[in-house]
Amino acid sequence: MRCLWRPLFSASNTSRRFSASSHCLVTLRPYQESCLEACLDALKKGATRIGVSLPTGAGKTTVFISLLSKLAAPAHAPEASRALVIVNSVELAQQTADQARRLFPDWSVEIEQGKHHASGLADLTVATFQTLLRAQRLEKFRAQYLKALIVDEAHHAAAPSYRRILSHFDAGIKNPDEDFEPPELSHKIPILGFSATFSRHDGLALGSVFEEIVYHRDFLEMIKEQWLCNVRFTTVRANIDLSEVTVNSRTGDFNPTSLAHVVNTDTVNELIVRTWLDKAADRKSTLIFCVNLSHVSRVTAAFRAAGIDARYLHSHTPAAERKALVAAFKAGEYPVLVNCAVLTEGADIPNIDCVMVARPTRSRNIFAQMIGRGMRLSPTTGKEDCRIIDFVDSYDRVGGVVSAPTLFGLDPAELSDDETIESLEERRAAVEEGDGIDTPKYGPSGPVPQPKSVTYIDHDDPFVLADQASGDPNIRTMTRNGWVCCGDDVYVLECLGKGYIRVAPAEGDHGDAKYVAHYTSPTMHQATAFMLKISPFRRSKKILTATTLADAIRGCDTYAQKEVLPGQVGLGLLRTAKWRWEPASESQKQFIIKRWKARKVIAAADGEGRSRPATEEGLKDLRKGEAANIITRLKHGAQARYEKIKKERLRTVLAVEKEKARKAREVVKVGPLAA
Repeated sequence: MRCLWRPLFSASNTSRRFSASSHCLVTLRPYQESCLEACLDALKKGATRIGVSLPTGAGKTTVFISLLSKLAAPAHAPEASRALVIVNSVELAQQTADQARRLFPDWSVEIEQGKHHASGLADLTVATFQTLLRAQRLEKFRAQYLKALIVDEAHHAAAPSYRRILSHFDAGIKNPDEDFEPPELSHKIPILGFSATFSRHDGLALGSVFEEIVYHRDFLEMIKEQWLCNVRFTTVRANIDLSEVTVNSRTGDFNPTSLAHVVNTDTVNELIVRTWLDKAADRKSTLIFCVNLSHVSRVTAAFRAAGIDARYLHSHTPAAERKALVAAFKAGEYPVLVNCAVLTEGADIPNIDCVMVARPTRSRNIFAQMIGRGMRLSPTTGKEDCRIIDFVDSYDRVGGVVSAPTLFGLDPAELSDDETIESLEERRAAVEEGDGIDTPKYGPSGPVPQPKSVTYIDHDDPFVLADQASGDPNIRTMTRNGWVCCGDDVYVLECLGKGYIRVAPAEGDHGDAKYVAHYTSPTMHQATAFMLKISPFRRSKKILTATTLADAIRGCDTYAQKEVLPGQVGLGLLRTAKWRWEPASESQKQFIIKRWKARKVIAAADGEGRSRPATEEGLKDLRKGEAANIITRLKHGAQARYEKIKKERLRTVLAVEKEKARKAREVVKVGPLAA
């Protein structure tokens, strides 16, 4: 539906225009000046949708308000003198408006949010995106009178809700509603995005809104230059197991409900309190991040039970109560504030001198946002540094979990206590000089080694002819007979028409034995059984158990030579038996062709060399021993087991690639953004 900009006001009714002549009451820091220059240069070159990445505490609000003061109305649209700032919370709307009034007292500043109704005529209007989703609220901000639009916390801008708004101000931004008709605009409106984490871990492309990132500063860099406060890191091993916690397929982060079952326990919550008493009791203002509302409540109760004045807020806390809680926390009236996903973004509480991350995350963005709450400078409160305390799982490491050590490429299993940025970087340098970066060793789905390559010889494939198609190159070190591996540690020795011996992992009550062997003898000739469509074999009988595979194989070889094929006839079991080197029979070839159809049989031992199509022509030089081994393995389930392994490996490879892509999205660089 076309958005109609009704002629409610004329250009003569617009409020006074503001530009570079407005007097700013703040002295910008050098990097803020550089940021402004980068933005202005990009706009001069014709860019209209640009992003800026500045860490928490770097003064994003000051930067974009100062930037607005330097932007004049376009020459061909002199009436475009107003600016609109879009934020994502009530607190940010009030903070932004207050900051604008402080910096430029002569501006008219209004808020469009809930019960606050702006006129649409102010020099600067700050609006929440939730309010602007209502057509009648959005309609008053007509594009022809806007000289710029700012999106704060701009990593949200690719979401459909934001694009529903932004598409009214730039036809190049696609509205998610199919019936939406882009407006005809009199001039290009610069859309400027500012965020501490200018990336999305859910895969939505910020390039659908912004054309390029023109400026970026990392929070570690800012700390080194002392624009942010010093940090002391402590990691604590908690009694938690994240391996069964489900992961959201869209965001790549843990599902809160599933995570809460593991994290929100009396044991872990008491550990949080004990850790605070041990490491942070002397801190004036501690902010704690939890998983969900129940976790917030129980952690707060655990602190209060220990005699500590802890209070909490969450998304359902009434606005007035929330404002009072934050104000009292800023004033230092109580030492611990517990929250869930409320103060992750936009909270300006400089006195925070301790942050406890009690909710594991796989998102570097979210982790950086949480610890960033404590990195603002606050000389008036005597704050010297901020202690960051996070908790890592004590069981098998789950790949992708972000913690303080992982920010520096270190294994989180190596716990940190009272570490500084300098000491962590020294540890990383020491590792790099040694055996390479100490990255977490497990894949994204649990303790599964990440494959280095997907090109390798695969003996589990029953159609690989390496080692006479035995399925296990190590079996030749245990026996001279023609054993084959059928996958899952199952080994079979075909006894030349006299049945077969099968060794498999022991199940049930076999004492200390790890392997059990059975012999199955035939009841009739195989050809007759095939015609009758029944099994040619009797029930199997157990012949031995063993603690090692080698012992099991040797014992079975002895049984075969004494009980099944005694004397000279038993020589036919050998891998070197003459019959194995004869050409494969037609019936063997037809069996293989039927089972393998149009696939290929790999002949070279490296898995990459010569292959044979599974046709009569392709298998014309197949040897009888190779064919016999393939058929034995097929009859004993090797193909089904191999297909299962292939699927598991493929899932692992895809998970690794997905994890790489997710992590790549969290890397912010100056330059064009992919659409």
